[in-house]
Amino acid sequence: MTTGLYWDERCFWFSGGNYAFTQPVGGLVQPLAAGGIPESPETKRRLKNLIDVTGLTQSLACHSAEEASTEALLRVHPYGYLSAFEEASKGSGGELGLRVPFGHGGYQQAALSTGLACRAVSDVMAGRVRNAYALSRPPGHHCLPDFPNGFCLLANTAVAVQAARAIQPDLKVAVLDWDVHHGNGTEAIFLDDPATLTISIHQENNYPLDTGGAEVRGSDKSNINIPLPPGAGHASYLRTIEHIVQPALKQFQPDLIVVACGYDASVIDPLSRMMATAETFAAMTQTIKQTANTLCDGRLVLVHEGGYSEVYVPFCGHATISTLAGSLILAPDPFADTFRQRQPTGRFQSFLDDWVDALAAFHAS
Repeated sequence: MTTGLYWDERCFWFSGGNYAFTQPVGGLVQPLAAGGIPESPETKRRLKNLIDVTGLTQSLACHSAEEASTEALLRVHPYGYLSAFEEASKGSGGELGLRVPFGHGGYQQAALSTGLACRAVSDVMAGRVRNAYALSRPPGHHCLPDFPNGFCLLANTAVAVQAARAIQPDLKVAVLDWDVHHGNGTEAIFLDDPATLTISIHQENNYPLDTGGAEVRGSDKSNINIPLPPGAGHASYLRTIEHIVQPALKQFQPDLIVVACGYDASVIDPLSRMMATAETFAAMTQTIKQTANTLCDGRLVLVHEGGYSEVYVPFCGHATISTLAGSLILAPDPFADTFRQRQPTGRFQSFLDDWVDALAAFHAS
């Protein structure tokens, strides 16, 4: 079996309003040269371009998907919210929740993004592909059932998980979120669901500002938040996976692992202050892939979330997808040497090791 890639050009056409960082343009906030919200299609489109140019795409099973059905969306989102979103999308669009703007047709594009995640999970569960990557846009992990925020309008991963459970009600799912921002939407949806283990590795006090604390553990301690300090870097991410994530997955024994795969923890992302590299994402993918092979017959789905560097997301994404597929086709990271030199060393790395070890002890208690 091959690795599936789920994508659709129409998702790249989703548009938001004209913002500068998270502020709408106006007053003293000047428009950016490129315009639009920070969640630009260019990072995703350039990732797809890169895997096309290297030939990696040819080794993948590439598919689009249908829009997520109303029935599927209603398993997570209330009818009133979906109705308001769809109605606004028939006109010129608007803004729902906390500064999550969308243009004409935004509902259909968001439902298609969710549909890509749903089909990726469905195909993996049915054995049609070995594992899968959903190049979803707009993203989903910040979206609450009735309140979108953080560029997220529909909860892509949560809807995909619940769709799988409509077929297999006793499905145990682990959702690992390594986007640099706390996966507050996924946490809220599954917080008291002992059949879902949610793990979020994120920069402390980045976004949202009022969620992501390690003390939020949910029923049966099935929620694990891992806030890391700015500048944590490659070694700290791998230490976190080894000392916290892997033991939690082994204890939980999932039937399926889903990764909310954001690349905004990278060295030059404009919305974070972490120091992960393409090598970091490849290494994390390899470890979780091996863990999935051991625990759940390799059933692993990565759903694309954030990542805002047009320069570096393509290299991080290529390294991830190539590792997921077990491919020898590489896109060498042109920044690798300088980014390695910027990694934490000495006393700071010792501080970071102690930070991770303290979190590991806390979550093991």
